[in-house]
Amino acid sequence: MQRRQFLGFSLSALAAGIVAGRTPTAAAHEANVVGPDSSRKEAQEWNASRRFLRTPFGNIAYADHGSGQVALFLHGFPLNSFQWRGAIERLSPYRRCLAPDSLGLGYTQVAEGVHITPATQVQMLIAWLDALSIRDVDIVANDSGGAIAQLFFTRHPDRVRTVLLTNCDVQNDCPPPAVIPVIDLAKKGRFAEEWLAPWVADKHLARSDKGLGGMTFTHPQRLADETIDMYLGPLVESPERRALTNAYAMGLAPNPLAGTEPLLRLSQKPVRIVWGTGDTIFSRDDAAYLDHALPRSQGVRWMEGAKLFFPEEFPDVIAEEACKLWAV
Repeated sequence: MQRRQFLGFSLSALAAGIVAGRTPTAAAHEANVVGPDSSRKEAQEWNASRRFLRTPFGNIAYADHGSGQVALFLHGFPLNSFQWRGAIERLSPYRRCLAPDSLGLGYTQVAEGVHITPATQVQMLIAWLDALSIRDVDIVANDSGGAIAQLFFTRHPDRVRTVLLTNCDVQNDCPPPAVIPVIDLAKKGRFAEEWLAPWVADKHLARSDKGLGGMTFTHPQRLADETIDMYLGPLVESPERRALTNAYAMGLAPNPLAGTEPLLRLSQKPVRIVWGTGDTIFSRDDAAYLDHALPRSQGVRWMEGAKLFFPEEFPDVIAEEACKLWAV
């Protein structure tokens, strides 16, 4: 049996095994949900495995697990590659899983003078992949990482095999209304100071309905202190880092996806969409837009009640859908 056939069968078997006997709705609410982080050890191991690669855009921090064809994981704002740890654990036997920290977020060190926008993130990813001698990838993306993914696969279609999109920006909803106050505060140099720093200082606030947890996680009570620190600690550790965090937010406007719809309609990449219906930032209409705009869309899987950052909470769902898509 040829290796490609074998991998196809293996991926299909994994997808079947992950959800055997479960409906899509049940999978979002039963024991496969990532439980409360025991997380100090998990964070320590992730930090210990982090790699860095210098590019003209900066010293890029990234995770690298597994071997074979490459899956590229693009995280949301204000998270970093740690968001994908559960999915990567499940998928690294089948792909080389690479997850960079975006410019301005996580542990990536941005070069002086770099203007942080989604378009610049794509340029950085191309330079970074070239430095790693990687030609093409399967993309898995969430939130603002989904906007970066759309720019990537419409402008560099030869570098992409498949795309798995979860709740994210689309041309007609970018930036979404809920993000406008963030951008406005960032322009005043106050977003990192007034939103993120208080969440780092008060983890109960971070998990509340006024914090990162309550606003973007389906089960905020399961968001561990160590996880909050992994995401937000680097962003507020110095005035320079706070400025970069504000710069990331400012780069989300004006609409970075303007003009992408014609390119989406021309794309022949297989795309699967997985969408949380409890998200208060991106609507169900955004998922429908992508499904209708992309000629080779494999349809939408609805995650009832799940919020924006559900890919972290339900890694089995991401693994299942990625395996199905890769086997297409």
